[in-house]
Amino acid sequence: MDGQEGKATRKGPGAPRRNWRLYGVTAVGLAVVCGVAAAVGQVVRAGEASAVEAPKYAVGSGGGTKLDLPVRPTVPVTLTVYEDPRSPQSRAFAQQYAATFSHLLASGQLQINYRLVTQSDKQYGGSGAKEAAAAAACAEDQGRFAQFMDQVWQHQPAPANDALKDRNLLTGLAKKAGKINHDAFTLCVDRGQRNGWVAQSQSEFAAAGLGEAPVVQINGRPLPVPPAQLTPAKLTSLVSDEAQRVATAATP
Repeated sequence: MDGQEGKATRKGPGAPRRNWRLYGVTAVGLAVVCGVAAAVGQVVRAGEASAVEAPKYAVGSGGGTKLDLPVRPTVPVTLTVYEDPRSPQSRAFAQQYAATFSHLLASGQLQINYRLVTQSDKQYGGSGAKEAAAAAACAEDQGRFAQFMDQVWQHQPAPANDALKDRNLLTGLAKKAGKINHDAFTLCVDRGQRNGWVAQSQSEFAAAGLGEAPVVQINGRPLPVPPAQLTPAKLTSLVSDEAQRVATAATP
């Protein structure tokens, strides 16, 4: 047997020691490489962690770091509804759209601002619209405007009958509305505490030349359809379209 063959087949104690030394050197080398890589990774991560880079939509004042993260709520659509307590047309509108308004309010798309006007007093004579509007404002002092006006619509007398000026009738409607403190309501009505407010509302309405109540504006603009063509479904569609327009305009 020659020397090469002897080396290839040798099974003496030296061979295992040389193999283990080889494996040991390899393991140490890998550990060094991994250790260097880990160290480099830590340096990179440390650099990323300490860099001041604001999120995309962060905001801030002046030239400093933008540290505020805004959460923009959906801006609701505002309907401004002008209604006259003595007007049969206002009553019909309120009752026709009551369910639609409730649905839109529950959806979070809509808020409603009511404006009370009294042009029917000039049309029919008397002061019933003014008295009822002032009483509704007194009810609003206790957070019961909608409930009071619901009773007005349910018990509205014929417009030529100026019955809404009757304090006893108004007090009775307040009781039917429920959860209205009788003494505070009566004091407010008897003192005419909201009469000037009602007069101002009617004055601005007349100056704006908006026509006869009811009048509806969407985010301060007239509805894009004539009142005669408005339906609950159409109003719902208009509110949805306006909500989408407002949301799109608010997107950064």
